[in-house]
Amino acid sequence: MSRDTEPSLENPILTYDEQVQVSRAVIALLDDWQVSANDQIRLLALPANTKPRQLRRYYENKPLPDEPEIWSRVEHLVGIADALRTSYPHSAQGGAIWMNRVNYRFGDRTPIVAMVEDGLAGILAVRMHLDCAYDWHVDANAPLR
Repeated sequence: MSRDTEPSLENPILTYDEQVQVSRAVIALLDDWQVSANDQIRLLALPANTKPRQLRRYYENKPLPDEPEIWSRVEHLVGIADALRTSYPHSAQGGAIWMNRVNYRFGDRTPIVAMVEDGLAGILAVRMHLDCAYDWHVDANAPLR
């Protein structure tokens, strides 16, 4: 298999080309949500030495690093985007507006700020707030007390 069709070791489900496409879509999504470059780096858990200008590579032709933490966050961010499309089916900007509005459920912070400041826990909180099916899935898999 060539590099562009060979699944990676960390993410065996996606081919290299698919990883590039997903990376491009996630960077575009974060741009649509008006997330600053530095906050995109934090939100995606990219290495600390990542420069903001390097994000363009992920938008153009390079996949995000093959790290489980990064791809886990990508999966949740895509889930959030899907839930926003369901919540705002007639407004392409409705989701972006919601992501940048202060919400009492996130400590009177915007969902973006909650996700950046709280990391994966913040991302999960936003996803569970928006996506009741995902919230039910998490509850169903929680251990009984």
